[in-house]
Amino acid sequence: MNTAKQKNRITSTDYTRPHRPALLSLLNSLGSIFSRTTKKNITLDQEKLIHKAIKKTGLNYLGDTSLPGRLKLYLESIEKESRLHFAGRIMVQQNTIRILANRLMIENHITENPVTDIQIEDPVFIIGLQRTGTTKLHRLLSRDSDHFRYLASWEAAHPASLGIPHERDINRRIAMAVTARRALQYMAPDFFAIHPVDVTGPEEDCLLFDYGFWSTVPEATMRVPSYSHWLELQDHTEAYRFYKTMLQYLYRQNPRGRWVLKTPQHMEHVEELFTVFPDAKIIHTHRDPARVIASFCSMISHAYGIFSDTINPVEIGKHWLAKAHAMVRNSMAIRKKIGSEHFIDIHYHDLLHDPFSIIRQVYTFLGLSFGDKDYQRIMAWEHNNPQHKYGQHRYRLEDFGLNRKMIQHQFAEYISFFNIPEERDDRTS
Repeated sequence: MNTAKQKNRITSTDYTRPHRPALLSLLNSLGSIFSRTTKKNITLDQEKLIHKAIKKTGLNYLGDTSLPGRLKLYLESIEKESRLHFAGRIMVQQNTIRILANRLMIENHITENPVTDIQIEDPVFIIGLQRTGTTKLHRLLSRDSDHFRYLASWEAAHPASLGIPHERDINRRIAMAVTARRALQYMAPDFFAIHPVDVTGPEEDCLLFDYGFWSTVPEATMRVPSYSHWLELQDHTEAYRFYKTMLQYLYRQNPRGRWVLKTPQHMEHVEELFTVFPDAKIIHTHRDPARVIASFCSMISHAYGIFSDTINPVEIGKHWLAKAHAMVRNSMAIRKKIGSEHFIDIHYHDLLHDPFSIIRQVYTFLGLSFGDKDYQRIMAWEHNNPQHKYGQHRYRLEDFGLNRKMIQHQFAEYISFFNIPEERDDRTS
């Protein structure tokens, strides 16, 4: 799609009828006709998928004896609850094999060459509810390669070194990520307009939790309520210890600067994060929850449509309203316990309208100076990444069975504590 067409695109609000390219529709129709054969051949059986990953890599050590149990729960939830279409089933199977193969290779590498001596010093974590400016802030800070090390999208998708010369290794992993990006844009242009992927640019580090099946990525892309509920009840300290190992492993591949990372998932586990990273600095973004939840429910609905033909926006609204409230409640409680000196608060519209002042504040908080070079970096990014670059995102609270009064009541303490202004409801962002 050319740039002009992308910019003029307005995302659909007909969530129950996801976009389907003709080829994908044909593939799903054929899969539906032969559904019994499909389930047998496109297996989501935990043991069989582990076996496929072992066969693919020639390795058999996953490192964590509890991982197969989480994988089993994850796959059972998908099988019973996600209502996958044929292509969705193929994507889930291949994605799971990719995750397991990377885990096997990583465990082999760190067994042969431990990473425990690699220091993760003063890491920076950007947290905040989805659609609060975390992505923009992350990408702006990541422009400063003198001070920061970010997780690139291709690294998140293919963290394991392939064991070939370094330059060829990087190029091949990038090429695999480019193929996946093109497939996403082809299958779901509306989703791409809402959350575009830059293969060599920064990506959310929640993807690193995928390699232990501790991630909230599945519930943001598929209907998996039983797995999501189970995950919420678990102690995630070990998940964060493995996450640290992943950061050490990746840092060894490309050592520079301090990590700057971002994902809303950290809001659920701020205490575990500080247990593993006691010197962490937190940048917390804020925005009117009514706008946040409407925007994110729309994004989730488009994501579900990649894997399934059966989308229930009202169910999505109910789930993510409760989820967002729990994230806010947990992060506020732990913040009071830890102390505010580890945090800086950023408001979405301040970042949108005056990014230079915000980045200066962040640099001061992190003990860095902001100079002309940093100003030019921001100018260049702003010029190349105007709002609505890949299309306008349209959404309404009512489509998800929600209303502003309900959300203002539920988030009253959060809105008051952080002095969050109400936004005009122009139905796009």
